[in-house]
Amino acid sequence: MDTELSILVFIVVGFIAQIIDGALGMAYGVSSNSFLLGIGVPPAAASASVHMAEVVTTAISGFSHWKLGNLDTSLIKKLLIPGALGAIIGAYILTNLPGDVLKPFIAIYLLIMGVIIVAKGLKKEHKEQKVVSHISTLGVVGGFFDAIGGGGWGPIVTSTLVARGNNPRLTIGSVNFSEFFITFAQSVVFVFSLQFSDYWKVILGLLIGGAIAAPMAALVTKKLPVRQLMLMVGILIIALSIRTLYLALAG
Repeated sequence: MDTELSILVFIVVGFIAQIIDGALGMAYGVSSNSFLLGIGVPPAAASASVHMAEVVTTAISGFSHWKLGNLDTSLIKKLLIPGALGAIIGAYILTNLPGDVLKPFIAIYLLIMGVIIVAKGLKKEHKEQKVVSHISTLGVVGGFFDAIGGGGWGPIVTSTLVARGNNPRLTIGSVNFSEFFITFAQSVVFVFSLQFSDYWKVILGLLIGGAIAAPMAALVTKKLPVRQLMLMVGILIIALSIRTLYLALAG
């Protein structure tokens, strides 16, 4: 694959992932990492590239939620540090184990994320109640698997908290605000552990594709039925993960 074609592929991946994230409020990392693994990008490179590209978008998202008052400071305090610690551990493990060994496990994880997204799309509205137990543990788990799988902070943490009855607006805002720090923590580990000159095309492509798609995301959110879109995205992630798992085990 030549340089120009490679960049175009990654631009398309970034574009599609950002459209999905704009419509669902989650799944940028899961979607883009599933695509990248599917086209042969090594697990550590895929996760690192996704999170390097996400540093900018999560900063903008977190600032926007702060300005709009969508934050629950008590929730952020319980998520931020545990989430960052989990992310650092996950990134360290990912960069110190062979990609071929990790790929089947990451594919299984992404397969589970796809099932969670489908289940969320099928779920009916729930009664709101604030639940505050085990949030720090959830942060560690979410940060760890976000680093290992190239995404999952939103699907794991947001879905769990909202499913337990926490206010959706404050939960989404707080989780997105915390995500910048989780993403930044992972990126620092990746910068010191990987040779990024080999992956500049992936990072640049994701950034360009995401930047092009960002202005369209709001329109997608307005026009497309979210539950149906979640089902389609979840099924797509499941299919990509099964393909990656099959190729990894067959190889």
